[in-house]
Amino acid sequence: MWHRIFLLLALPALLLVPSCSLQTLHPIPIDYEQVSDHEKIVIRFSHVVGEDTPKGQAARLFAKLMKERTNGKVEVQVFSNSSLYTDSEELDALSKGHVQIIAPALSKLTHLVPELGAFDLPFLFSSLEGYHQVFAGPIGKDISESLEEWEMVVLGFWDSGFKQFTNNLRPVRRPLDLAGTTIRIMPSAVLDEQFNLMQVNPVQMNFDDVYRALEQGWIHGQENTVSNIYTKRYHTVQKYMTISDHGYLGYVVVINKRFLQQLPEDVQNVIKKTMEEVSDWERKQAVKLEQEKLKEIYNCRCIEIERLTEQDKVIWKEFYKPLYEKMEQQLGRSFFRELGL
Repeated sequence: MWHRIFLLLALPALLLVPSCSLQTLHPIPIDYEQVSDHEKIVIRFSHVVGEDTPKGQAARLFAKLMKERTNGKVEVQVFSNSSLYTDSEELDALSKGHVQIIAPALSKLTHLVPELGAFDLPFLFSSLEGYHQVFAGPIGKDISESLEEWEMVVLGFWDSGFKQFTNNLRPVRRPLDLAGTTIRIMPSAVLDEQFNLMQVNPVQMNFDDVYRALEQGWIHGQENTVSNIYTKRYHTVQKYMTISDHGYLGYVVVINKRFLQQLPEDVQNVIKKTMEEVSDWERKQAVKLEQEKLKEIYNCRCIEIERLTEQDKVIWKEFYKPLYEKMEQQLGRSFFRELGL
């Protein structure tokens, strides 16, 4: 009787032995798609523009490549359209470690690195290549070193492209055509001065709030790149658009320095190498998307479009000379020589 009871109690344990032995002989490989955040590296990448902009597409490509190149060990979570933080909140979120990567416009960092204000000067370079050369040279290196003092490591410089004017009152061909209007700008002393010269009332506003402000008539217009105008549908609530190429909108991709330094060296190298490749791709994509989206805006026939001629631009450049002189006094003649001016 006791013999039978012992067998009944021992049988379940005996049945488990083959299974345990099999797992010991053939260990299950780690599937990083199924493990917790404590076992994988999670990088939150927050930005404020649409997913179909150059920045939005490049952020997704970076996430895809990092997943592939680390076998899922590194998961980059991309939050677009200010879904996590607005452009006025993301710097603070980065410093507190709530996100690990952001890609703010250069204008948003001028209070930390005053030299970045030079890239808000209107008609600084006639081609994007002019900006690329500066970022790849001594000035770009100095900017990166300055941002490291603010606990940010620069991973790359991205393009959105050249900015264009839109407004609801009148076509824009001359610098004073917008006089008396209220125009949204990004936070920047240089942009503020630029629009003051145009006798415009410049208003700083979060990017995500601009569409409603235009729709409701709280502001008369704004300046932005074609891809941002298209993805945010500004052209559907504005009457006039001027292809002016008057200003540059670029981004600096930065990662929290403390977070980066805590990562394994091989992961740091993958991040830097992958971002370098993505940055090259992003710049080409910015040009391609601008051409595609401008064509779609033309085809919608929903906004009247003007285009500044080269003769028009000569007048605008002459108009902005006082602003250039003021910036040269602030940043120094040697800095402007490095810019090639």
